[in-house]
Amino acid sequence: MTFRSGLIAALPIVLGYFPIAFSFGVAATRTGLTGIEAVALSLLIYAGASQFLALTLFASGAPVLVAAFTLIAMNLRHLLYGPALMKQAGPEAGRSKAWAWAWGLTDEVFGQALGALTRGQRFSEAYMFGLGFAAYAAWVSGTAVGALAGGGALDAWPAVGAGLDFMLTALFLALLMSILSRAALPAILAAGVATVLGTVFWSGTTGILAGMITGALAGVVATRIRGEAAQ
Repeated sequence: MTFRSGLIAALPIVLGYFPIAFSFGVAATRTGLTGIEAVALSLLIYAGASQFLALTLFASGAPVLVAAFTLIAMNLRHLLYGPALMKQAGPEAGRSKAWAWAWGLTDEVFGQALGALTRGQRFSEAYMFGLGFAAYAAWVSGTAVGALAGGGALDAWPAVGAGLDFMLTALFLALLMSILSRAALPAILAAGVATVLGTVFWSGTTGILAGMITGALAGVVATRIRGEAAQ
């Protein structure tokens, strides 16, 4: 898989990221950030839903340390994406530049890469760079256009704004369906239940962490059971 094939594979992510990032740019300027500050958040943080949460925390006057720890907790799941890909790719997969391409492992980039490996494609660092670069460029450029449009850009189209709020979720669900299999079903169901319960009874951040941990544990248990059954 080449850099160019990574760019092509990222097209669905690009189509999803740009309008959502546009919405973020609009929301950022609405809360009082300058265009440069809005783009800087996307350049440096690049965390999708976490950036919208950051705007909420800043607007509510939350202390900087509270905001920082909240965002860190919400994004801890990204630490598992690289090891999960390497496990799926096998021990022969190259990883000399993992320190660079792993930075671009968002939920959707991870889902697309994992789906490619599940369908039998070989792991390639060039492919990961293409996939990550296209997604990153779409997010940053979308933020810039949204910030340039200003905080009132979506006021005349409330239905469009509501649709953009769900677009990121819909994109990730589509990528999840592309790797759905009987073997993955127990982990997905366990993660989904834990996420819903954690969100309902505690908070969205707790739900995400609960889903991540529960799904990982369920996957380990299911893999061990399948291994013992095959012996």
